[in-house]
Amino acid sequence: MTANTRIRPRERDALIQSLRAGVVPRVGQHHVQVGRAAEVRALLADIERIADGGSGVRMMVGEYGAGKTFFLHLIRSVAMEKRLVTAHADLNPDRRLHATGGQARSLYAELMRNLATRAKPEGGAMPSVVERFVSTALTEAHETETDPAQVIRTRLADLSEMTGGYDFAEVVGAYWRGHDLGDEQLKSSAIRWLRGEFATRTDARTALGVRTIIDDSTIYDHLKLMSRFVRLAGFDGLLVCVDELVNLYKLSSTQARNSNYEQILRILNDVLQGSAGHLGFVFGGTPESLTDTRRGLFSYPALQSRLAENSFVSNGLVDLSGPVIRLTALTPEDLYVLLTKLRHVYASGDPDAYLLPDDALVAFMQHCSDKVGDAYFRTPRTTIKAFCDLLAVLDQNLGVNWHDILGTVALTPETNPDLAPLDEGAEDDTLRRNDDDDLAGFRL
Repeated sequence: MTANTRIRPRERDALIQSLRAGVVPRVGQHHVQVGRAAEVRALLADIERIADGGSGVRMMVGEYGAGKTFFLHLIRSVAMEKRLVTAHADLNPDRRLHATGGQARSLYAELMRNLATRAKPEGGAMPSVVERFVSTALTEAHETETDPAQVIRTRLADLSEMTGGYDFAEVVGAYWRGHDLGDEQLKSSAIRWLRGEFATRTDARTALGVRTIIDDSTIYDHLKLMSRFVRLAGFDGLLVCVDELVNLYKLSSTQARNSNYEQILRILNDVLQGSAGHLGFVFGGTPESLTDTRRGLFSYPALQSRLAENSFVSNGLVDLSGPVIRLTALTPEDLYVLLTKLRHVYASGDPDAYLLPDDALVAFMQHCSDKVGDAYFRTPRTTIKAFCDLLAVLDQNLGVNWHDILGTVALTPETNPDLAPLDEGAEDDTLRRNDDDDLAGFRL
């Protein structure tokens, strides 16, 4: 970022509001990105491989507050610039990779609601992707002087060979019929089906004439179908970002955890063996959700063997070619650059409007170091929030000297709520059923 970089008010306000609330901004991440150049290069290589017909999977592991979610959003922005379609969602108790009570379909629906392209970076891109497919088919039909319906059937023929592909193709065909006839209801029903929003087969059959829906057992198959479909629409592939793996770690039922870990294993096997083309996954989680041998991914032996880190990596050596990437901590120098960027953003890119001089940034970092130690740059979320709050006070109270209020900035080390003691009694799957089993628990 140069000193003359001007920032639009909309981006500036979105960035400041998000950072003050401690959440990741949806736009303008590049204005405040610092450090982690090696990790960005590694993910950029994955994106280029996906665009070239390959696949990729990464586990982004970092401490609570270290910037995992920010990094995932940054990678999504890069992928969209490289003509990929992206989808992202957070795991939670109602959204999982595997379930039988609708939680997996809920995850798929959230991914599709957040489908994004460079033209629609904030999500909701499903209608535009389907419309683009229809438009390219119409252009081809016009150039070859053939029936558009025949062109669409021909282009969708490859999808019919995949699991669930026949009905997927039928739904896209129904969208075309709605487009051709001006039937907005039919087009809307097709989009709802593609988003996984039909809850019963009866409703889908009534609206579209298809006998299946996207359910808990087929979400991964339909993600593979979607990666093929976006290619037909003129994009280079699909990148799926799934954050908060710790919510699988926190599942009380061993059976439920293992079922979800089996789904991750299936994804890993497909990607590492090259069975999935133009498709990539990026998962975000804490170290405990990965390495805990009792509840984490490493509790599943097949995953532990595939995700084990390079044994030769030690004494400062790194290997970013494996599936697991541990986000390195920011250095104090990185954090200083970040504070200069935050100051620049707050001033809307105008150096004459800076609220703090350079020596105030150094003094603020020293204050943070005195209060919370080196955690102020290893897990920088609290530091960023405090700095934005300081700028807000200076902005709204003209004439106040930063020397006078710097000492009043309260800082406490950020703690990870996911490491709270877990209910050991919940491990008894016979007495407590929070999993997906159809059998009822009982006690004599």
